[in-house]
Amino acid sequence: MSRRRLIEGALAGLGIALVLAALAAEQSWWDHHFMPIFAVKRSTLVAAEMTVRGLVGLVGALLLFVLRRPIAAALSRMDGGAALRIVAAVVLALGAGELILRAHPPYPHDADRLALEPRRQADPWLGWKFVPARSVVAEEAGRRVSYHFDAAGHRVPLPGASIDGERPTLLFTGESIVAGFGLAWDETIPARVGALLGIQSVNLAVSDYSNDQSYLRLAAELPHFRQPVAVVTLFMPSLFDRNLLDNRPYLTAGLVWQPADRHWRLTALLRWLIPYRSSTLVEQGITRSRDSLRALVDLTRARGAEPLIVVPQFGPESATEEMLRRRILDETELPYVHVKLDPSWHLPGDLHPDSRGAQAIAIAIAGRLPGRYADAIPAAFREIAKK
Repeated sequence: MSRRRLIEGALAGLGIALVLAALAAEQSWWDHHFMPIFAVKRSTLVAAEMTVRGLVGLVGALLLFVLRRPIAAALSRMDGGAALRIVAAVVLALGAGELILRAHPPYPHDADRLALEPRRQADPWLGWKFVPARSVVAEEAGRRVSYHFDAAGHRVPLPGASIDGERPTLLFTGESIVAGFGLAWDETIPARVGALLGIQSVNLAVSDYSNDQSYLRLAAELPHFRQPVAVVTLFMPSLFDRNLLDNRPYLTAGLVWQPADRHWRLTALLRWLIPYRSSTLVEQGITRSRDSLRALVDLTRARGAEPLIVVPQFGPESATEEMLRRRILDETELPYVHVKLDPSWHLPGDLHPDSRGAQAIAIAIAGRLPGRYADAIPAAFREIAKK
């Protein structure tokens, strides 16, 4: 009886703890520890968080008032051999799961598989990059989109198109939004800005990049261009979570390059399924984001070019998104343009900007670049850029 009462007391304590945790986990707590996710609308994310909160409270209440005694009775009758067999079964199941994930890993737990189009390949310094000298037509958001890449892995308008490193050039680095996911070449942000200003544009962006990877890509490519006019990169609070990850090459204090860390596959999968971020990790991510963006700005200015960070925003800005933008960009006085987009300006069934969204971003960028080039923008576009 003493053993059974001890188990009942432990289960009651667990139930009370779960109920109290559910009551304490208000929306501000979720916003602080679960970062915005680009591929998930905030309303969906909040609904999922409140569902989890309700389930935690329900499980706690069931343990406390309904299941405590039956579970305690069953556990108190269990002998040492049965408990040992259960523990052994759990350990073997976890080991088998780890082996399966090592044989068929979901790579890299927060990004699309490299084999998805446009296809990427592993790179020891950057993590991955687009497969060079390749063309493909892919089905994206219900339409056929052509992707062409030159020998350096830059997205180009046509197969065999060349980039002249001697000409004045606009350089764009970033991830899939800048790369032009789901858009034809002439609809992409780099192509539109280049057309508006009449300058060669080069697209260095690669899908699923963090800001660290975007900086590393620019640092490797910038020496190949003799007259860089401007460098444009992207920062979005809804993509900030990528800057917290160490499953890809990243930069530590002092811009020290670090290879991707190798975690247990089950641990990495659990972190992906439950993306809880501690306050310490969030602060480290803010510092890392500041450092890599500042390094990009300094590198650009050292080459006599104009740096610009573009911050697209679909719909209203949440408190967490505003906090990240303010702390990373405003407090460090980094040059950026905040582009507010109509919430409907995205691809069908996908939250990447559509042609209208890309055009609005391109006009805003062009309006912030050096005056001798911005003067070439038609008056109608300049008015839109001011808004």
